[in-house]
Amino acid sequence: MGRAVRATPGQREATGAEAGSAAPSGPRRLPETAAVLEVRRAVRAWAGEYLAEGAAVAVGLSGGADSLALTAAAVVEIGHVDALIVDHRLQEGSGQVAADAAAAALALGCRSARVLAVEVGSEGGVEAAARTARYAALDTARDGAPVLLGHTLDDQAETVLLGLARGSGGRSIQGMAAYAEPWGRPLLGIRRATTRQMCADLGRTPHEDPHNRSPEFTRVRLRTEALPLLEDVLGGGVAAALARTAEQLREDGAVLDVLADELLEAARVPRAAAGGRSAADDEVALSIEILATAPAALRRRAIRSWLLDGGAKALTDKHLRAVDALITDWRGQGGVAVGGGSPDTRLVAAREHGRLTLRGQDRCLRSD
Repeated sequence: MGRAVRATPGQREATGAEAGSAAPSGPRRLPETAAVLEVRRAVRAWAGEYLAEGAAVAVGLSGGADSLALTAAAVVEIGHVDALIVDHRLQEGSGQVAADAAAAALALGCRSARVLAVEVGSEGGVEAAARTARYAALDTARDGAPVLLGHTLDDQAETVLLGLARGSGGRSIQGMAAYAEPWGRPLLGIRRATTRQMCADLGRTPHEDPHNRSPEFTRVRLRTEALPLLEDVLGGGVAAALARTAEQLREDGAVLDVLADELLEAARVPRAAAGGRSAADDEVALSIEILATAPAALRRRAIRSWLLDGGAKALTDKHLRAVDALITDWRGQGGVAVGGGSPDTRLVAAREHGRLTLRGQDRCLRSD
Protein backbone atom coordinates (compact mmCIF):
# COMPACT_ATOMS: atom_id res chain seq x y z
CA MET A 1 0.00 0.00 0.00
CA GLY A 2 3.00 2.28 -0.30
CA ARG A 3 2.31 3.74 -3.75
CA ALA A 4 0.15 6.73 -4.52
CA VAL A 5 -2.95 5.89 -6.55
CA ARG A 6 -5.62 7.87 -8.33
CA ALA A 7 -8.80 7.63 -6.26
CA THR A 8 -11.18 9.64 -8.42
CA PRO A 9 -10.95 11.60 -11.68
CA GLY A 10 -8.89 14.75 -11.22
CA GLN A 11 -7.28 13.54 -8.00
CA ARG A 12 -3.95 15.03 -7.01
CA GLU A 13 -1.50 12.29 -6.17
CA ALA A 14 0.84 12.73 -3.22
CA THR A 15 2.93 10.62 -0.89
CA GLY A 16 4.08 11.32 2.61
CA ALA A 17 7.48 12.33 1.26
CA GLU A 18 5.86 14.86 -1.09
CA ALA A 19 4.09 16.31 1.94
CA GLY A 20 7.45 17.03 3.49
CA SER A 21 7.53 13.99 5.80
CA ALA A 22 10.50 11.87 6.67
CA ALA A 23 10.41 8.12 6.11
CA PRO A 24 8.67 6.22 8.89
CA SER A 25 10.91 4.68 11.50
CA GLY A 26 8.44 2.35 13.24
CA PRO A 27 5.87 2.77 15.98
CA ARG A 28 6.53 5.24 18.75
CA ARG A 29 6.22 4.31 22.40
CA LEU A 30 3.07 5.88 23.78
CA PRO A 31 2.66 7.25 27.29
CA GLU A 32 0.52 5.00 29.47
CA THR A 33 -2.11 7.55 30.41
CA ALA A 34 -5.74 6.65 31.05
CA ALA A 35 -6.85 8.06 27.69
CA VAL A 36 -4.11 6.33 25.71
CA LEU A 37 -4.78 2.97 27.35
CA GLU A 38 -8.54 3.26 26.79
CA VAL A 39 -8.12 3.92 23.09
CA ARG A 40 -5.49 1.19 22.73
CA ARG A 41 -7.77 -1.35 24.40
CA ALA A 42 -10.59 -0.46 22.02
CA VAL A 43 -8.37 -0.90 18.95
CA ARG A 44 -6.90 -4.14 20.33
CA ALA A 45 -10.39 -5.56 20.95
CA TRP A 46 -11.57 -4.59 17.47
CA ALA A 47 -8.51 -6.14 15.82
CA GLY A 48 -8.92 -9.33 17.83
CA GLU A 49 -12.50 -9.74 16.62
CA TYR A 50 -12.30 -8.63 13.00
CA LEU A 51 -8.69 -8.71 11.81
CA ALA A 52 -6.53 -11.68 10.85
CA GLU A 53 -3.18 -11.89 12.60
CA GLY A 54 -0.51 -9.96 10.73
CA ALA A 55 -3.01 -8.22 8.44
CA ALA A 56 -2.54 -4.61 7.38
CA VAL A 57 -5.06 -1.81 7.72
CA ALA A 58 -5.52 1.64 6.30
CA VAL A 59 -6.64 4.52 8.48
CA GLY A 60 -8.74 7.37 7.17
CA LEU A 61 -6.85 10.29 8.71
CA SER A 62 -8.30 13.80 8.69
CA GLY A 63 -5.85 15.29 11.15
CA GLY A 64 -8.61 15.73 13.73
CA ALA A 65 -8.39 14.37 17.26
CA ASP A 66 -10.41 11.20 16.65
CA SER A 67 -8.45 9.98 13.64
CA LEU A 68 -5.09 11.02 15.12
CA ALA A 69 -5.77 9.04 18.29
CA LEU A 70 -6.96 6.07 16.23
CA THR A 71 -3.85 6.17 14.05
CA ALA A 72 -1.48 6.28 17.01
CA ALA A 73 -3.20 3.34 18.71
CA ALA A 74 -3.45 1.31 15.50
CA VAL A 75 0.29 1.62 14.85
CA VAL A 76 1.01 0.12 18.27
CA GLU A 77 -1.77 -2.48 18.40
CA ILE A 78 -1.89 -3.59 14.75
CA GLY A 79 1.51 -2.62 13.37
CA HIS A 80 0.99 -2.56 9.60
CA VAL A 81 -0.81 0.75 9.13
CA ASP A 82 -1.07 2.98 6.06
CA ALA A 83 -2.60 6.43 6.40
CA LEU A 84 -5.00 7.77 3.76
CA ILE A 85 -5.65 11.50 3.94
CA VAL A 86 -8.49 12.90 1.83
CA ASP A 87 -8.13 16.51 0.70
CA HIS A 88 -11.64 17.69 -0.20
CA ARG A 89 -10.25 21.02 -1.45
CA LEU A 90 -13.26 22.87 -0.06
CA GLN A 91 -11.31 25.27 2.13
CA GLU A 92 -8.33 27.50 1.56
CA GLY A 93 -5.20 25.83 2.87
CA SER A 94 -6.65 22.32 2.75
CA GLY A 95 -3.56 21.05 0.96
CA GLN A 96 -1.33 22.11 3.83
CA VAL A 97 -3.70 20.54 6.37
CA ALA A 98 -3.49 17.27 4.43
CA ALA A 99 0.30 17.48 4.22
CA ASP A 100 0.53 18.09 7.97
CA ALA A 101 -1.69 15.05 8.60
CA ALA A 102 0.57 12.92 6.39
CA ALA A 103 3.62 14.11 8.31
CA ALA A 104 1.93 13.31 11.62
CA ALA A 105 1.04 9.81 10.37
CA LEU A 106 4.64 9.02 9.52
CA ALA A 107 5.86 10.51 12.76
CA LEU A 108 3.47 8.21 14.63
CA GLY A 109 4.94 5.20 12.82
CA CYS A 110 2.66 4.54 9.84
CA ARG A 111 4.52 2.73 7.09
CA SER A 112 3.08 5.08 4.45
CA ALA A 113 0.90 8.16 4.16
CA ARG A 114 -0.90 9.29 1.04
CA VAL A 115 -2.88 12.41 0.27
CA LEU A 116 -5.92 11.78 -1.92
CA ALA A 117 -7.22 14.98 -3.51
CA VAL A 118 -10.83 14.68 -4.67
CA GLU A 119 -13.45 16.63 -6.55
CA VAL A 120 -16.58 17.19 -4.45
CA GLY A 121 -19.84 17.38 -6.36
CA SER A 122 -23.08 19.05 -5.30
CA GLU A 123 -25.66 16.27 -5.17
CA GLY A 124 -27.40 16.13 -1.79
CA GLY A 125 -25.60 19.20 -0.46
CA VAL A 126 -21.97 19.81 0.44
CA GLU A 127 -21.90 17.49 3.45
CA ALA A 128 -23.33 14.50 1.58
CA ALA A 129 -21.27 15.16 -1.56
CA ALA A 130 -18.05 15.40 0.46
CA ARG A 131 -18.85 12.14 2.19
CA THR A 132 -19.50 10.41 -1.13
CA ALA A 133 -16.21 11.66 -2.57
CA ARG A 134 -14.30 10.74 0.60
CA TYR A 135 -15.56 7.17 0.78
CA ALA A 136 -14.98 6.62 -2.94
CA ALA A 137 -11.38 7.81 -2.64
CA LEU A 138 -10.69 5.67 0.42
CA ASP A 139 -12.24 2.61 -1.21
CA THR A 140 -10.12 3.03 -4.33
CA ALA A 141 -6.88 3.60 -2.42
CA ARG A 142 -7.17 0.91 0.25
CA ASP A 143 -5.69 -1.88 -1.91
CA GLY A 144 -7.99 -4.49 -0.38
CA ALA A 145 -7.24 -3.61 3.24
CA PRO A 146 -9.90 -2.64 5.81
CA VAL A 147 -10.16 1.10 6.39
CA LEU A 148 -10.38 2.24 10.00
CA LEU A 149 -12.48 5.33 10.65
CA GLY A 150 -12.37 7.49 13.76
CA HIS A 151 -16.09 7.55 14.58
CA THR A 152 -16.67 7.74 18.33
CA LEU A 153 -19.55 7.09 20.72
CA ASP A 154 -20.56 10.73 20.28
CA ASP A 155 -20.76 10.28 16.50
CA GLN A 156 -22.87 7.18 17.07
CA ALA A 157 -25.31 9.11 19.28
CA GLU A 158 -25.63 11.82 16.62
CA THR A 159 -26.28 9.18 13.96
CA VAL A 160 -29.05 7.61 16.03
CA LEU A 161 -30.74 10.98 16.54
CA LEU A 162 -30.58 11.67 12.81
CA GLY A 163 -32.17 8.27 12.21
CA LEU A 164 -34.94 9.02 14.67
CA ALA A 165 -35.67 12.26 12.82
CA ARG A 166 -36.02 10.37 9.53
CA GLY A 167 -38.56 8.03 11.12
CA SER A 168 -37.66 5.12 8.84
CA GLY A 169 -37.90 2.39 11.45
CA GLY A 170 -35.43 0.37 13.48
CA ARG A 171 -32.89 0.05 10.68
CA SER A 172 -32.38 3.82 10.55
CA ILE A 173 -31.48 4.04 14.24
CA GLN A 174 -29.11 1.08 14.33
CA GLY A 175 -26.27 3.52 13.89
CA MET A 176 -22.87 2.54 12.56
CA ALA A 177 -21.50 -0.99 12.78
CA ALA A 178 -18.09 -1.74 14.27
CA TYR A 179 -17.27 -3.45 10.99
CA ALA A 180 -19.14 -3.23 7.72
CA GLU A 181 -16.61 -4.32 5.14
CA PRO A 182 -14.38 -2.56 4.34
CA TRP A 183 -15.10 0.07 7.01
CA GLY A 184 -13.92 -0.52 10.57
CA ARG A 185 -14.87 1.66 13.53
CA PRO A 186 -12.91 0.61 16.63
CA LEU A 187 -13.77 3.72 18.65
CA LEU A 188 -17.57 3.48 18.82
CA GLY A 189 -17.32 2.93 22.58
CA ILE A 190 -14.91 5.84 23.12
CA ARG A 191 -15.99 9.38 23.95
CA ARG A 192 -14.73 12.28 21.87
CA ALA A 193 -13.24 13.85 24.99
CA THR A 194 -11.01 10.79 25.40
CA THR A 195 -9.49 11.11 21.93
CA ARG A 196 -8.81 14.78 22.57
CA GLN A 197 -7.13 13.95 25.84
CA MET A 198 -5.03 11.29 24.11
CA CYS A 199 -3.81 13.83 21.58
CA ALA A 200 -2.86 16.15 24.43
CA ASP A 201 -1.04 13.28 26.15
CA LEU A 202 0.89 12.65 22.93
CA GLY A 203 1.74 16.32 22.50
CA ARG A 204 -0.25 16.46 19.27
CA THR A 205 -2.37 19.43 18.26
CA PRO A 206 -5.28 18.14 16.15
CA HIS A 207 -6.69 20.08 13.24
CA GLU A 208 -9.99 21.82 13.98
CA ASP A 209 -12.17 21.70 10.88
CA PRO A 210 -14.20 24.94 10.62
CA HIS A 211 -17.07 22.92 9.17
CA ASN A 212 -17.40 21.15 12.52
CA ARG A 213 -18.50 24.44 14.06
CA SER A 214 -20.76 25.63 11.25
CA PRO A 215 -24.45 25.66 12.29
CA GLU A 216 -25.55 25.26 8.66
CA PHE A 217 -24.90 21.52 9.05
CA THR A 218 -27.57 19.52 10.88
CA ARG A 219 -25.04 17.24 12.57
CA VAL A 220 -23.18 20.24 13.97
CA ARG A 221 -26.35 21.58 15.56
CA LEU A 222 -27.07 18.17 17.04
CA ARG A 223 -23.57 18.12 18.49
CA THR A 224 -23.50 21.66 19.85
CA GLU A 225 -27.16 22.29 20.70
CA ALA A 226 -29.47 19.26 20.79
CA LEU A 227 -27.30 16.70 22.59
CA PRO A 228 -26.07 19.11 25.28
CA LEU A 229 -29.68 20.15 25.93
CA LEU A 230 -30.80 16.51 26.19
CA GLU A 231 -27.92 15.77 28.56
CA ASP A 232 -28.97 18.70 30.72
CA VAL A 233 -32.70 17.92 30.71
CA LEU A 234 -32.33 14.16 31.23
CA GLY A 235 -29.52 14.31 33.74
CA GLY A 236 -26.63 13.02 31.63
CA GLY A 237 -25.79 9.71 30.00
CA VAL A 238 -27.84 10.39 26.86
CA ALA A 239 -25.07 9.80 24.33
CA ALA A 240 -24.12 6.48 25.93
CA ALA A 241 -27.77 5.42 26.10
CA LEU A 242 -28.30 6.21 22.42
CA ALA A 243 -25.19 4.20 21.50
CA ARG A 244 -26.43 1.23 23.58
CA THR A 245 -29.80 1.43 21.84
CA ALA A 246 -28.08 1.30 18.45
CA GLU A 247 -26.07 -1.76 19.47
CA GLN A 248 -29.15 -3.60 20.73
CA LEU A 249 -31.07 -2.80 17.55
CA ARG A 250 -28.20 -4.06 15.37
CA GLU A 251 -28.19 -7.34 17.27
CA ASP A 252 -31.96 -7.70 16.88
CA GLY A 253 -31.72 -6.62 13.24
CA ALA A 254 -29.14 -9.29 12.43
CA VAL A 255 -31.53 -12.02 13.60
CA LEU A 256 -34.47 -10.52 11.73
CA ASP A 257 -32.38 -10.24 8.55
CA VAL A 258 -31.61 -13.97 8.66
CA LEU A 259 -35.30 -14.82 9.11
CA ALA A 260 -36.29 -12.37 6.35
CA ASP A 261 -33.78 -13.96 3.97
CA GLU A 262 -35.33 -17.36 4.67
CA LEU A 263 -38.79 -15.96 3.96
CA LEU A 264 -37.58 -14.35 0.75
CA GLU A 265 -36.06 -17.61 -0.46
CA ALA A 266 -39.29 -19.49 0.32
CA ALA A 267 -41.39 -16.88 -1.50
CA ARG A 268 -39.39 -16.85 -4.73
CA VAL A 269 -41.39 -18.17 -7.66
CA PRO A 270 -39.34 -20.38 -10.03
CA ARG A 271 -39.55 -19.26 -13.65
CA ALA A 272 -41.09 -22.59 -14.67
CA ALA A 273 -43.88 -22.11 -12.12
CA ALA A 274 -44.41 -18.58 -13.41
CA GLY A 275 -44.93 -19.83 -16.94
CA GLY A 276 -41.39 -19.64 -18.29
CA ARG A 277 -39.45 -16.46 -18.87
CA SER A 278 -41.37 -13.36 -17.92
CA ALA A 279 -41.83 -10.21 -19.94
CA ALA A 280 -38.81 -8.84 -18.12
CA ASP A 281 -36.00 -11.38 -18.56
CA ASP A 282 -34.42 -10.57 -15.22
CA GLU A 283 -37.65 -10.44 -13.22
CA VAL A 284 -37.81 -12.37 -9.95
CA ALA A 285 -41.38 -12.82 -8.76
CA LEU A 286 -42.56 -13.57 -5.22
CA SER A 287 -45.51 -15.61 -4.02
CA ILE A 288 -48.25 -13.41 -2.56
CA GLU A 289 -49.65 -16.36 -0.60
CA ILE A 290 -46.38 -17.06 1.22
CA LEU A 291 -45.68 -13.40 1.95
CA ALA A 292 -49.20 -12.73 3.22
CA THR A 293 -48.92 -15.34 5.97
CA ALA A 294 -45.62 -13.96 7.33
CA PRO A 295 -45.37 -11.49 10.25
CA ALA A 296 -45.37 -7.88 9.03
CA ALA A 297 -41.86 -7.10 10.31
CA LEU A 298 -40.33 -10.03 8.42
CA ARG A 299 -42.44 -9.47 5.32
CA ARG A 300 -41.38 -5.83 4.96
CA ARG A 301 -37.72 -6.73 5.53
CA ALA A 302 -37.98 -9.36 2.81
CA ILE A 303 -39.66 -6.86 0.48
CA ARG A 304 -36.92 -4.31 1.14
CA SER A 305 -34.18 -6.83 0.33
CA TRP A 306 -36.01 -7.95 -2.82
CA LEU A 307 -36.45 -4.38 -4.06
CA LEU A 308 -32.79 -3.52 -3.44
CA ASP A 309 -31.64 -6.68 -5.21
CA GLY A 310 -33.84 -5.64 -8.13
CA GLY A 311 -32.11 -2.26 -8.45
CA ALA A 312 -34.33 -0.03 -6.31
CA LYS A 313 -32.68 3.05 -4.79
CA ALA A 314 -33.42 5.41 -1.90
CA LEU A 315 -36.23 3.31 -0.47
CA THR A 316 -38.44 4.99 2.10
CA ASP A 317 -40.93 3.66 4.63
CA LYS A 318 -43.68 4.99 2.37
CA HIS A 319 -42.40 2.85 -0.51
CA LEU A 320 -42.24 -0.29 1.62
CA ARG A 321 -45.72 0.16 3.06
CA ALA A 322 -47.21 0.83 -0.37
CA VAL A 323 -45.66 -2.37 -1.77
CA ASP A 324 -46.75 -4.24 1.36
CA ALA A 325 -50.32 -3.06 0.74
CA LEU A 326 -50.24 -4.89 -2.61
CA ILE A 327 -50.04 -8.06 -0.49
CA THR A 328 -52.13 -7.33 2.58
CA ASP A 329 -54.59 -4.65 1.45
CA TRP A 330 -55.28 -5.53 -2.17
CA ARG A 331 -58.10 -3.43 -3.65
CA GLY A 332 -57.14 -3.61 -7.29
CA GLN A 333 -54.68 -0.72 -7.00
CA GLY A 334 -51.96 -0.21 -9.59
CA GLY A 335 -48.28 -0.80 -9.18
CA VAL A 336 -45.93 1.17 -6.94
CA ALA A 337 -43.07 3.11 -8.52
CA VAL A 338 -39.83 2.95 -6.53
CA GLY A 339 -36.55 4.78 -7.04
CA GLY A 340 -34.15 3.16 -9.47
CA GLY A 341 -34.34 2.00 -13.06
CA SER A 342 -32.74 3.94 -15.91
CA PRO A 343 -33.17 7.42 -17.43
CA ASP A 344 -35.93 6.03 -19.66
CA THR A 345 -37.55 3.55 -17.30
CA ARG A 346 -38.65 3.42 -13.67
CA LEU A 347 -39.00 0.37 -11.46
CA VAL A 348 -42.57 -0.60 -10.62
CA ALA A 349 -43.65 -3.28 -8.14
CA ALA A 350 -47.03 -4.76 -9.01
CA ARG A 351 -49.38 -7.62 -8.13
CA GLU A 352 -49.99 -10.00 -11.02
CA HIS A 353 -51.72 -13.41 -10.89
CA GLY A 354 -50.86 -14.08 -7.26
CA ARG A 355 -47.28 -12.88 -7.63
CA LEU A 356 -45.37 -9.75 -6.69
CA THR A 357 -43.32 -8.52 -9.65
CA LEU A 358 -40.72 -5.80 -10.18
CA ARG A 359 -40.25 -4.49 -13.70
CA GLY A 360 -38.92 -1.54 -15.60
CA GLN A 361 -41.65 0.66 -17.04
CA ASP A 362 -41.42 3.47 -19.57
CA ARG A 363 -41.40 6.74 -17.64
CA CYS A 364 -44.03 8.24 -19.90
CA LEU A 365 -46.53 5.61 -18.76
CA ARG A 366 -48.42 5.59 -15.48
CA SER A 367 -48.54 2.48 -13.29
CA ASP A 368 -52.02 3.24 -12.02
